[in-house]
Amino acid sequence: MQLYFLSSIPSYLRIIPIVGMGGIGKTTLAINAYTNPLITEQFDIRAWVTISQTYNVREILVEILLCASKDETRKSLSGKSEGQLGERVHKSLYGRRYLIVLDDIWSVEVWDKVKRFFPDNGQGSRVMITTRLSNIVLQLIGSHGLVMDLLDDDRSWDLMCATIFGKEEDCPVELEEIGKKIAKNCKGLPLSIVVIGGLLAKLNPTRENWEYISENLNSIVNVEDNERCLKVLLLSYYYLPVHLKPCFLYMGVFPEDSNIRVPRLVKLWVSEGFLKPIRGKSLEVVSREYLEDLCDRNLIRVHQRGTNGRIKFCKIHDLMRELCLREAEKEKFLYVRRPHDLNTPQGIINTQRRICIHQSTTHKVYLPNALRALQSVPLARSLCFEFEGVLPSLDHCRLLRVLRAADTDFNSYGKNTHCTYTLEDVFQLVNSRYLAVDDFRYENLFRFPSSVYLLWNLQTLTVTSIDPVVAPSEIWKMTQLRHVLFPSGLEMPDPPLGGQDGEFVLGNLQTLSLIRNFKCGEEVVKRIPNITKLKICYEGEKFGGYLSSYYCLKNLGRLGKLESFDCYFDNGYELNRNDMLQNFIIPNSIKKLTLSWTYLKWEDMKTKIGWLPNLEVLKLKYKSFLGGEWETVEGQFCNLRFLQICEDSDLEWWTTDSSHFPRLQQLKLWDLYKLKEIPSCIGEIPTLGSIELIYCSKSAVISAKEILDEQEDLGNVGLRVRVQVLREDKQHLESLASPNFQVD
Repeated sequence: MQLYFLSSIPSYLRIIPIVGMGGIGKTTLAINAYTNPLITEQFDIRAWVTISQTYNVREILVEILLCASKDETRKSLSGKSEGQLGERVHKSLYGRRYLIVLDDIWSVEVWDKVKRFFPDNGQGSRVMITTRLSNIVLQLIGSHGLVMDLLDDDRSWDLMCATIFGKEEDCPVELEEIGKKIAKNCKGLPLSIVVIGGLLAKLNPTRENWEYISENLNSIVNVEDNERCLKVLLLSYYYLPVHLKPCFLYMGVFPEDSNIRVPRLVKLWVSEGFLKPIRGKSLEVVSREYLEDLCDRNLIRVHQRGTNGRIKFCKIHDLMRELCLREAEKEKFLYVRRPHDLNTPQGIINTQRRICIHQSTTHKVYLPNALRALQSVPLARSLCFEFEGVLPSLDHCRLLRVLRAADTDFNSYGKNTHCTYTLEDVFQLVNSRYLAVDDFRYENLFRFPSSVYLLWNLQTLTVTSIDPVVAPSEIWKMTQLRHVLFPSGLEMPDPPLGGQDGEFVLGNLQTLSLIRNFKCGEEVVKRIPNITKLKICYEGEKFGGYLSSYYCLKNLGRLGKLESFDCYFDNGYELNRNDMLQNFIIPNSIKKLTLSWTYLKWEDMKTKIGWLPNLEVLKLKYKSFLGGEWETVEGQFCNLRFLQICEDSDLEWWTTDSSHFPRLQQLKLWDLYKLKEIPSCIGEIPTLGSIELIYCSKSAVISAKEILDEQEDLGNVGLRVRVQVLREDKQHLESLASPNFQVD
């Protein structure tokens, strides 16, 4: 039905509302239509924006522009006013056939504010809207729109079976009767069915276990609407193992509809002390296992997986988040200050151990009241903020373990957030385990004071800054450190000389990023024996002023647990760079490798990289390798899953064989203007799922199309190719487009 509405004849701009209660599958239906190949090929531009109850018109326009133009970035749009963004949206859409999805609208006002930017130019454009509120649909189109009904008993049972057993297995005969009863008692709500199905999938498939679920469902399903759903979902929470409950409740910290960056979530769980140690596994590994378990139970959704197959971003459904917040407040586990909490008594806030405050663009008095409430929270163990403002003194927060007052990720309003606070306050928090703070630019300090070592419990230190920061030598005394992240750079001092065995050794340290002009001498290497992720750069006059032997990159080979390594050089100081890389040794433990401006020769690939036995992700950026021809050899890259080559202006010929990349899944080529063709044998790699070309030569694009056609002729329908071409080439190459060959 939705395909008909999207592709039907009317050439005027048409609004297509999908309405139904929370959890009924409105967003899922919209996603299925939005990604359907029959639909995608009919529209020049597609954009998806999640609105939610607290909307931001500026962010809506930014999201549309990011989808409409691959050349736009959040940074390039950050200085534009709402009017300028709206004008740019109108120009981008004018004369084009577009499909825009506005997901989860809660008021007609948001449509009134953005509709003027959507031109009705007779191209057959469509705007799809999802909402829980029928009255909004009536105001928009004067009718009820596409109303989603609850599933009938048969479809409920089909969905539950698919959730529990997958498509390949059938339900055991002895469980069918009780299973259909459980499905029926979910009252046709897909969210309830999927969550309860996820719970049953985790249990031993016995009649006793299923009867227990059925008996508990019967007592709570006879409530209406969202309350009924929340009570059904509550059973899944009650049935969680004890060790997963705090991790699940903590998801309420994140704003509604936000894409949650998993590495950050993992660090927070570790710092909060939620994890049960398991012999032979780091707490970070245990944390990811917990997350996978919660996703398997359909309590948290996987939003995006990284190139290594691990979850990179996750999300939580609105109803699930509401469940988290209700239970967290009831158990005094977490207090999230919300706009409607303006009259919450101070006595309630004073007793909270974890407090979170988000930005609000619609309630002017919300933030001042929230900040006043923080003036006395002596029991607080965690404070998390996503707003710009001045924090009250932290003198009374001596028990604080987690302070997240700045973030390297964009918040839900599309920009970095930071709070103003004093350096003295932060370094009095001696119990801190997790600090994400601003660069103290207000005090004009770019050198950390030596008193930082007083934070002897600190595990994660993230500092956003404009310029690189200089660490004091006392940082080598902070033995609990696990993750040190300075996106603009950190200069590490030499470790202190002497000391007893084990002194000045950061045995817990796993992440160092981004270390400027890293000196990889023997004394340094032996003090970071368990490092797993290292990002370094070499730049500036200081780098050029030392001999290459000063940096000792050959000692990288001694980091036996290093899994991710990212290295780039300043474009200058070519002599130093070349000398340093002659002795460049990468440990066999490496799984992900990123190189930029290294100016290596393709012959070096055979001796320095190709034989790495565990390498899964290889990103070659910005002239990391030079030369017109790359010839691979058999037996190398035996575990490589993802290969990216970016801005290598010299590469013309790539000679290889499908057996040289036996497990390759994704190939991404970017700005390879001289590349004549992609080797046809690449298509014969049985695991290959996608090829992406961005601004490559016409001949390379045509060769990608030939590879796809050949594979489809052989019955391989799993390969997808996406190309992004220059405007002057698009008209010529658009004729190549097909369901599995996308031209942008």
